[in-house]
Amino acid sequence: MRPEEQSASQWQDWHRAVETAGDLVYRFDLSKGTLEWLGSLESCLGLTQDEVPETLSAFLERVPQEDRMRRQMILDDHLLGQGAYDCEYRFQDGQGDYHWLHDRGALQQDGAGGHGILCGVIRRVTERKHQEARLERLACQDDLTALPNRLSLSEVLQELLDTQADQSHEGAFLVLGLDSLARINSVYGYEAGDAVLIEVTRRIQKSLRPGDSLGRIGGDRFGLILRASPEEQVRRVAQAMRDCVREAPVSIVEGELHLSASIGGVLFAEDEGHALDLMAKAESALFDAKKSGRDCISFYAVSEEHRQRVRACMETGNAVKNALTDGRLCLAYQPVVDARTHAVRFHECLARLQDAEGNLIPAAKFIPAVEQLGLMRLLDLHVLNLVLSDLERHPSITLALNISGLTAGDHDWLRTLVRRLKSRPQVARRLIVEITETAALLDVDETACFVAQVRELGSRVALDDFGAGFSTFNHLKALTVDLVKIDRSFIRDISRSPENQLFLRNLLSLARAFKLETLAEGAERGEEAAYLAREGLDMIQGYYFGMPEVAPNWRNQSGVPGLDGGHRSSSILLGGQKDLQLI
Repeated sequence: MRPEEQSASQWQDWHRAVETAGDLVYRFDLSKGTLEWLGSLESCLGLTQDEVPETLSAFLERVPQEDRMRRQMILDDHLLGQGAYDCEYRFQDGQGDYHWLHDRGALQQDGAGGHGILCGVIRRVTERKHQEARLERLACQDDLTALPNRLSLSEVLQELLDTQADQSHEGAFLVLGLDSLARINSVYGYEAGDAVLIEVTRRIQKSLRPGDSLGRIGGDRFGLILRASPEEQVRRVAQAMRDCVREAPVSIVEGELHLSASIGGVLFAEDEGHALDLMAKAESALFDAKKSGRDCISFYAVSEEHRQRVRACMETGNAVKNALTDGRLCLAYQPVVDARTHAVRFHECLARLQDAEGNLIPAAKFIPAVEQLGLMRLLDLHVLNLVLSDLERHPSITLALNISGLTAGDHDWLRTLVRRLKSRPQVARRLIVEITETAALLDVDETACFVAQVRELGSRVALDDFGAGFSTFNHLKALTVDLVKIDRSFIRDISRSPENQLFLRNLLSLARAFKLETLAEGAERGEEAAYLAREGLDMIQGYYFGMPEVAPNWRNQSGVPGLDGGHRSSSILLGGQKDLQLI
């Protein structure tokens, strides 16, 4: 091959390589102002062959004035040896649309005449710039509603507090939480939930006053900053916000949805100094409003009752620590029965605490204090040892125990389980480990790993409170559990509640798709149990079939070892209706 043919071949190879990369190589003669191109101008610049700019001035005519000035400043610095020539700017194509270009080059000297030559590469980066702009927008704005997000709203609130720090001021921060968005997402899909959020946003914005600041601070929560508002006016605004949500149903493809909302608020005070404190107090008040029955308004207040609750929590926490040290934690056992035959399938183990006077305290009374003091891992480890000891002593019994979300990632707990069950399949197969759905969904990957290790030992895993966290198809696929326990909130009055019946059937369909056994917890009446059996539930648990007992017949007729022997009945009702959710 002659030299000139070889040179032409190499040029064609370079040309194809540049086109394949989607880049555009240029050579700009600074003295003549002429441009030479290598690559596809159509794919990179959106220009036809007839529109190819042959001079720099023709090229820059398509660059906006402000971008042109910035590019020239970067180029001037490079020509003076003060930095690299590397810039991004907008460019108008032949159709009048703008694209972002990344232009990077370097000054070279033409050996023949000593002229300055700028050689560089241009790449279209429009998609990247759009993505960067979107991410920047999302950093301060909610993508769905276009409202300020939590971070942005907190900055506005902090600026207001800083401005008014040296003077008495009135106003409030309100948090509105929709009462049923999670269920709407579960039953009708997330598109319906999004439609609800957009409509609620529109309604609230319509009722705002000039100067008020609205944002979306969570999945179903909106935050509102009220400036220069006395307490009476704040309460009127809160009432108006709640009313505008429920004023009319929201239309979706499947029909109309009637909504309600709860509101928590906190009034500005002279000693308030940080936005995050105010927001936390407002959300605490929202929690109180929802706990009061939903569709309510509650304002944060440090009352004497609140102080007493804090003191009681601390006292309970100390009592728990002392009881763990003294070995005064025991178990109560509630039967889980076959839905059709009512034969006992296994027992769930529920923590009970014996106080200094010998009285048994249900979990609902001390678990919140245990969580606040960071003692849940220690408590779960103690319960594990009690349950495994029962399984070893009673070879015909199958037991289930609950663990907290923290324990699912606790290596000490898992090591104890492995040490006690390794090479003991006759014990392992009679153990069921229950983890709540809401805790499992906090870190699905970590929970899936935990589930796999427990099942590898031969034990089963149950997903407790199924439906409360609204698992998706993909979540259940990742977790590979054996059993789902349908949350008691869907079982209450199931025989007379069409809404709960609809939720139950949806949850059953999801469980059956994975061939999972199903258990309904919280059956308190015969008609509920009969309805659940007709719907095809595998197992049922509830007071109708048996209350938690600390001394069931299969364990110890005379009492529980380690206690003082003061139990004269094998059936003990611990707490009232409020205790049912945490027994």
